[in-house]
Amino acid sequence: MPRPIEALVHVDALAHNLRRARAVAGDAQVWAVVKANAYGHGIERAFRGLRGADGFALLDLAEAERLRALDWRGPILLLEGCFEPRDLELCSRLDLWHVVHCDVQIDWLAAHKTHRPHRVFLKMNSGMNRLGLRPDAFRAAWARLDALPQVAEVSLMTHFSDADGERGIAHQMAAFAGATHDLPGERSLANSAAVLRHATAAGVAADWVRAGILLYGSAPDFPAHDIRHWGLTPTMTLRSRLIATQHLQPGDTVGYGSTYRAGQPMRIGIVACGYADGYPRHAGTDTPVLVDGVRTGTVGRVSMDMLAVDLTPVPGAAIGSEVTLWGRGPGDAQLAIDDVAHAAGTIGYELMCAVAPRVPMRVDEA
Repeated sequence: MPRPIEALVHVDALAHNLRRARAVAGDAQVWAVVKANAYGHGIERAFRGLRGADGFALLDLAEAERLRALDWRGPILLLEGCFEPRDLELCSRLDLWHVVHCDVQIDWLAAHKTHRPHRVFLKMNSGMNRLGLRPDAFRAAWARLDALPQVAEVSLMTHFSDADGERGIAHQMAAFAGATHDLPGERSLANSAAVLRHATAAGVAADWVRAGILLYGSAPDFPAHDIRHWGLTPTMTLRSRLIATQHLQPGDTVGYGSTYRAGQPMRIGIVACGYADGYPRHAGTDTPVLVDGVRTGTVGRVSMDMLAVDLTPVPGAAIGSEVTLWGRGPGDAQLAIDDVAHAAGTIGYELMCAVAPRVPMRVDEA
């Protein structure tokens, strides 16, 4: 039989989380962000739950081709725009909308020969200092684009750096509004954190919101709020089984480096999952896990192919017992990916994107 580890993608959960995004976004249209192979879920699998979106946003031209191959004829937005001039040819052929974030990309458009003018999103650097034109250069860039016959329509966008934290978005909203207040064109400002935390504020939802991590059942502002607070549900389950058990005596150690030492007699289970499967090696003792739907914790250091869990809360567990590393467990049990990521000192985004190719992944239609 194959090794007993697999990942499930829950189509119903993706559709549910998309509905939640719509519920808080008001009249705004919703981009479903499917970059990084739909945050590790697989574009083809995620599409089945997200096809109700108004458009899809991503980075990679090959991923855009995969969406068109799924017979998606709606908008697709390249969030980082084109990486070289010849990318514009594929944008024309596939009817892709694309971000313009620097003068060089405008130069490429000006030299591009096309029979179909492009829809572009001019990006402002309103304080993130990653991509985009600064406010004092934004209007000149807009004027250049607006004058090009290669451009059909110019929309406006920015990206928030602190929508999930105390600083908030007011400083970036002010910068954006100051430079764009009298410019025509649709606006897109809100990422997942802004959608959930600030969408009711004037102008934040604008014309398009970009729903990313919230679609995949992770809270963008965890641990301040969890997915239950936001009405979201897990979209990926990583699960395996116990392949061995061990009885420890006081003083016995577990795993490489002997980082865990038993203080009393206990039983542990060995799970067919390790860092080569994408589970974080830096997850220490007590990282949460479900065994037969009962919450317990890891013990000792994660190995390449295995990890150990404390079976004290699950005395009936045995070889073959189901282990939920994150997601949906037996019955109604759930383990949010954010809980695991927080214990491991990382974020849910990283875990879902890091599931290794050797882990079979399939769609759960339930």
